[in-house]
Amino acid sequence: MLKQTPYILYSDGKGNIFEDTSMQVVGRSGWDAFPIDPEEWIELPEGGNLYELPGRRGIGIDVASGEMGLCDKGWAVAAFIPPAHTGFYLAAYETMPDAPTLPLFCYTAVGWLDGKFYVPATRIEADIRQECAGFDAKKVKQGVKQLMDAYPHNRLVKHLAENCALTYECPAARNYFMGRWECPIPSSPACNANCVGCISFQPEDETIVSTQDRLRFKPTAEEIVEYTVPHLETAPFPIVSFGQGCEGEPLLMWETIRESILEIRKHTPKGSININTNGSKPDAVRALCEAGLNSIRVSLNSAQEKYYTPYYRPNNYKFEDIIESLKVVREFNGWTSINYFVFPGMTDTEEEYEALRTLIRETGLNMIQWRNFNIDPDWYLGKLGITEPGPCMGIKQLQEMIHEEFPDVKFGYFNPPIERIKGDYMADFAH
Repeated sequence: MLKQTPYILYSDGKGNIFEDTSMQVVGRSGWDAFPIDPEEWIELPEGGNLYELPGRRGIGIDVASGEMGLCDKGWAVAAFIPPAHTGFYLAAYETMPDAPTLPLFCYTAVGWLDGKFYVPATRIEADIRQECAGFDAKKVKQGVKQLMDAYPHNRLVKHLAENCALTYECPAARNYFMGRWECPIPSSPACNANCVGCISFQPEDETIVSTQDRLRFKPTAEEIVEYTVPHLETAPFPIVSFGQGCEGEPLLMWETIRESILEIRKHTPKGSININTNGSKPDAVRALCEAGLNSIRVSLNSAQEKYYTPYYRPNNYKFEDIIESLKVVREFNGWTSINYFVFPGMTDTEEEYEALRTLIRETGLNMIQWRNFNIDPDWYLGKLGITEPGPCMGIKQLQEMIHEEFPDVKFGYFNPPIERIKGDYMADFAH
């Protein structure tokens, strides 16, 4: 545990970052800034990055006076913390009138002390499947060549190679080409939600751009089966996952997915078949479970309909459909997770805590994937019209209280393989 709070960082606007030892870091929760408990700091994990926040002045505590104020030496700085970690506080800053909207990344508080960067965060997941140190660019390129040679007419393999693995360096795609763990199956170019922070499609009149291009074709069941069966047969802790960041909503392609699952299971009983989804079509989810779907992960910015709907802006489905989809998978004894977008000051309000407890009880949820919300905090709160989120308990305390009440609900960051679901949860995963 740190003996003192780290010092605030600032950027000179030219890519250089400095510490200001006259001020200590505070963290943002909702619209407010707070001192951070020393026990909540960890070293910035490998794979983390620092961001300059243009048009924003960092908020800190003056070491001499103990007063909160602005660091006016340069622009504010935030950290991107890598997968498997959940942040407790956002970077605290004051936004100037002409500041640009921030791109779709997470913006965790960060400080400097004794030659090291620190962030208020926790490692929520032991699985190493997206560790930076575990990727070998040479092996990824070799895998791309081998698999594109093996499946020369498969549009999905080409998309995963050229778009995902080589252009965007998507960890899931890179793992596939390294022959291990979770294999992505993008399957739907269309979506039935219009999420404010969509990472694969943003309207031209919006002030931000999507972080990647969306899939532009509808894959066939044959294309899906061709490359996923060998992966399930040969990879360690194998999973194949419909629903990726480079596509729309996979349930819009549920007939193709059902056909794929049935065909996959004719060839191999191995591994886990998962879908990452908005959970909008419970009847489609039922059909997939009947075909052999093993697990579902439903994405949520909030367990409260009043915050879910203005963020997801759903077409032809309601919040209740999501709850029903989770119940359906449990009915088939499948594994259910929520991909829970953590926003300090929103996720840890008392009202949200009560809504999350209700969701867990109603659905028999197996797992919470505590994901950092990749969005400009001011932009998000503004888009949803949130001025007073309500009393907060802190993300760390929220996690402790949920764990205490629901000890069987697993915490993590990734979809677990079937070995972990059915075997030893603490041992059967990539490590």
